[in-house]
Amino acid sequence: MEISLVIILFFVFFAFEICYFKIADKFNIIDQPNHRSSHTDVTLRGGGIIFTLGLMVYPFFFGLEYWCFLLGLAIIAFISFIDDIRPVSNKLRVVFHLAGGALMFYQLGLYHLPYYWIILALILLIGCINAINFMDGINGITGLYALITLSTLLYINLYVIEFTTSNLLITSLISIFVFNFYNFRTKAKCFAGDVGSVGIAFVILFFLLQLIIRTENFNYLLLLLLYGLDTVTTMFFRLIRKENIFDAHRSHFYQYLANERKLSHLIVSSIYGIIQLIINILIVNWMSKSVLMCCMVLIFSGIAFLMLRIYMEGYKRLLGH
Repeated sequence: MEISLVIILFFVFFAFEICYFKIADKFNIIDQPNHRSSHTDVTLRGGGIIFTLGLMVYPFFFGLEYWCFLLGLAIIAFISFIDDIRPVSNKLRVVFHLAGGALMFYQLGLYHLPYYWIILALILLIGCINAINFMDGINGITGLYALITLSTLLYINLYVIEFTTSNLLITSLISIFVFNFYNFRTKAKCFAGDVGSVGIAFVILFFLLQLIIRTENFNYLLLLLLYGLDTVTTMFFRLIRKENIFDAHRSHFYQYLANERKLSHLIVSSIYGIIQLIINILIVNWMSKSVLMCCMVLIFSGIAFLMLRIYMEGYKRLLGH
């Protein structure tokens, strides 16, 4: 992508975000702090809409090559934005997520697979989207993690193996930079909202699936390792405590660091981002294409993360005793 076009897109996306702030302010689309929140100030919600709006601009410059993916993204972003304004039933949300996932799979050319694999893949996709959504709870974490993940994918696409169109990745990265300008702050101007966290989850998983299909290397799933460890261990402990894993909560490890340990949101977000960046560098440069290796990394990292949480949070908090 030419530098002049990058600059133009930056200005366009900043204009989109500023216009959205005016709309959100007028219609009172805000995040009101409650007992589950990790913040104390009323803040505009839904600033992550720029992730979707940015990619909707893509066809005007580069054509409709990815129209199914973009339509799926628009569908998922639409129901998520409605959910940011007023509660939406889980059943309706799942219907929209299935529709978006089905369009993504059509774009990826997966419908030659047996139907049961398609159903399983859709369930896993929706699970991953919601897991990434649950990880959006403090300033900077969604934007920084997405920035590092998509930057890694762009590096792989440019220097390791081409699996997608770099311009699509760059367009998405520009929208993330714009969002981070307003969110990666001690006092954020806006939060991503469901429209942002669900939308960027959909985008990341699309690129990740493209890469895995192209290389047949499932080790690239480890590009989401830290998010996965936090989400899975949190679900594990919540099930032990007999809590509803679908209810909003403050049980993630990053939330413990920000709320109980009183670490700055930006410090916690940076810790997660830097650790994942180190993992990404190791994956790209040294990890072999081995399912066994991937399983070993998952097992050992899972045990290590569990032990870290037990050491720092204690049995009483984690097990509810």
